[in-house]
Order: sequence, then C-alpha cells, then structure tokens
Amino acid sequence: MHTSPIAPPRAAIADDGTVEGYASLFGAVDQANDMVMPGAFAASLRARDIRRVPMLFQHDPAEPVGVWLALEEDWLGLRVRGRLIPEVVRARELLALLRAGGADGLSIGFRTVKARIDGKTRVRRLHQVDLWEISLVTFPLLAGARVHAVKRARHDPDERLWRKHPRLRFAMSRAASPH
Repeated sequence: MHTSPIAPPRAAIADDGTVEGYASLFGAVDQANDMVMPGAFAASLRARDIRRVPMLFQHDPAEPVGVWLALEEDWLGLRVRGRLIPEVVRARELLALLRAGGADGLSIGFRTVKARIDGKTRVRRLHQVDLWEISLVTFPLLAGARVHAVKRARHDPDERLWRKHPRLRFAMSRAASPH
C-alpha cells in the first residue's frame, strides 16, 4: 500500500475568507482504500464550469458555504482556492472553526468514471472521476487533505516570491513545522 511520502504544502485562510489547499493528493491511499491517480480530474474540470462545483460543509447539499475560485491539478494533487461567503451564517462559523483548528479538512464528492482495483493490495486506483463537490469537513478520509494555517496578514510581503516558487513555501513551512 502506497502512501504519499510528502506532506501537502500548508494551506491558508485569508482574512477575507479565502481558503487554499489540496482537496486530493495523488498517490495517497485514503481510509476508504482509494488512491486518486494523476489526471483523474482533468476531464471533469474541462467539462464542468467551476461554479457547478459547490463548496459545501460536511458534504451536505443544504449547507453551501462559499464558492471555488480556482480548481487545478498540479504535480501533487487537486489544488483548490475558494472563498467563504460572510453573509452565510455557517460560513462565518466555519471560518472561526478553521482559525481555531476545529474543522480543518477538505474532502471531495465524486462519481467514479474509471477505476481499477489492485489484486494484491485491494487499493482502488481512481483513473477518472466526475467531481461533484468539494467540502470543508471535520474528518477527511484523506489525512493530508487539511487546512493547516490561518494567514493573519491581509497582504503577505513575500506573496510574489511564493507564487513564483511554490515549492519554496512548502520548504519554508516544513522548516518552521515543530515536528
């Protein structure tokens, strides 16, 4: 069974309710014994408008809490950026929970299009999925799909550097990590 040897880069929650992070990590086995493969989201992201992928709380369709602004696959997984809507009461509560570390998970809701179960490990490798929604959750099935930090400053003076060299942000966050 393969688990990702690399922890995801630290995600951030900006003062305006913007959330960034990874909703899925390629090559990591989740608690349901699923492993999303690189490219699994490509067709769905091309076919579905970003506004048709809701941001929910706990996968509850009655609890939309924001909108996704960017969804993209990169070398690590499905990178997401969205904004909690402050006029939604649950979104304000969720922002407080995220800042306090009370609910820091990200989780995908999807329909399997193409998958294969490994005969030895029984891991289901997801080669193509139809992405339905992405939720902020208390307990994600994929341990690495979490929001880890709250960005306090409105404008990070090093933001241009981080955007240009995202792996540097990862290296800096790993170096600053207490474990």
